[in-house]
Amino acid sequence: MNTSGIIPGRSFSQEKVVTREDTAIAHGSGKLAVFATPALVGFMENTALRCLEGMLDGRDDTVGTSIDVKHLKATAVGKRVTCRATIAGVDGRCVRFTIEARDEVALIGVAVHERFIVDPGKFMQKLGQCSG
Repeated sequence: MNTSGIIPGRSFSQEKVVTREDTAIAHGSGKLAVFATPALVGFMENTALRCLEGMLDGRDDTVGTSIDVKHLKATAVGKRVTCRATIAGVDGRCVRFTIEARDEVALIGVAVHERFIVDPGKFMQKLGQCSG
């Protein structure tokens, strides 16, 4: 594992249009047809993951280990959401991100997210050795 290729300050942004599959109703997290917090969290994590593309050793991967999210504003189906993840720092195998999500009108969510660098083979092997 070599973290020298991970550049603090590097950002990645992506957009999505909120669909019915992204709603609180679809995720079972509420009864309204608005962008669900679980969908927002997944979008934020994916944005952070994609921010690391090309920075890791070929055999390494990352797993999410924590996320502290504030979902600030509801977003309707059909609205566009832009998410931006920025690498805030690296501490050993832990990569920390700050993340913002905005819809067409305002800031809708912020987060601090950590991902841990792993060797996928070793990681999965350890899971197979766990009992119960």
